[in-house]
Amino acid sequence: MINIAILGFGIVGSGTAEVLTENKSIIEERLGCEYNIKYILDLRDFPDSPFASKVVHDFNIILNDPEVTVVAEMMGGSHPAYDFTKACLEAGKSVVTSNKEVVSTFGVELCALAAKNGVRYLFEASVGGGIPVIRPMTNDLKSNKINKIDGILNGTTNYILTSMRDSGATFSDALSEAQKLGYAEANPSADVDGIDAARKITILAALASGKLADPKTIHTEGITAITSEDTEFAQSLGYTIKLIGHAEIRDGKFIAFVSPRMVPLANPLSSIDGVFNGILIGANMVGDVMFYGPGAGKLPTASAVVADIIDIIENMDKDAKNYTWTAADAEDMLPMDEYSCRRMFIFKGKSLPCGFKAAKFCNNDDLSAAVTESEMTETEVKTLKTQYGDKLVCVYRVL
Repeated sequence: MINIAILGFGIVGSGTAEVLTENKSIIEERLGCEYNIKYILDLRDFPDSPFASKVVHDFNIILNDPEVTVVAEMMGGSHPAYDFTKACLEAGKSVVTSNKEVVSTFGVELCALAAKNGVRYLFEASVGGGIPVIRPMTNDLKSNKINKIDGILNGTTNYILTSMRDSGATFSDALSEAQKLGYAEANPSADVDGIDAARKITILAALASGKLADPKTIHTEGITAITSEDTEFAQSLGYTIKLIGHAEIRDGKFIAFVSPRMVPLANPLSSIDGVFNGILIGANMVGDVMFYGPGAGKLPTASAVVADIIDIIENMDKDAKNYTWTAADAEDMLPMDEYSCRRMFIFKGKSLPCGFKAAKFCNNDDLSAAVTESEMTETEVKTLKTQYGDKLVCVYRVL
């Protein structure tokens, strides 16, 4: 009998209990052994829940019980989630998690700690919700060198941008709608400022490069400055605006950042709308591989958590490997100023400066836009911003 403890009985934690219970017979048949949810840690009581008798409020009950061998952490935030995870690994208990904040901040330490203590630390649900992407990257693509990752990694921002494009809504109106529908938090900063996506792209970049960057140090832009005029220009020029987490590995170094991008309609990421996520991975042998599905939600995310639990149970008697990462430093990172791509410029006025082609003009406002035919570095864009001053309203990177 394998005993499991769940830390946090919120949306994902309760979903994990539900998946483990609803699909118990199927999972046990596939595993060839039985399991039991022994404890659920939460500050609250759940008297009306079928799991009420399993709820405990003291973490030490779980930590000191030698019968608990697998712990699923879905608490959210850094602390005490990190502290409890570390304690469990040190006590010889494997841990699975959906907590991208802990993985992206403490992943190097926790992966090493798991290996040291002969247990495992898995986090499939930390990126892409219910989309299988971490395990395919590390298992199915292991014969490939991953060169590039582009991902729509946050369902809230994708819903807002979809609404702005399809209905002509302002950012504020689209955000309010997302909050009413429960897609956005009362304080949506982690989503709309790109923080959530930054955590996820650093995890994906670490899987490709072996180096985990501090998500607070990578270039991160959100979607709060996007206007309805921007979405109109995007459509008129054959693009759609998406918040993209980008990672690129070149010559042993990598770059990772988050920003709104003009995505060509021919790119498969352009058609991913609403709260869905999509991750496009470029590898040197297989080419481009696309992962698409629900990026959040109770049961989709819980499904990924349970997949990690199954992986751990299946490999308990084997020498299963842990992820091996080192912390990225300045020498591992490509300078952001050297990043090069095509750009879309939006200017004040009904005419474009000399040298810009493929012009589009806004019917209602004194604005014009153009997409460059060639790539430009970040340094070159800074020079143009200085040259044109207030006349240059904004610049978008083109995917």
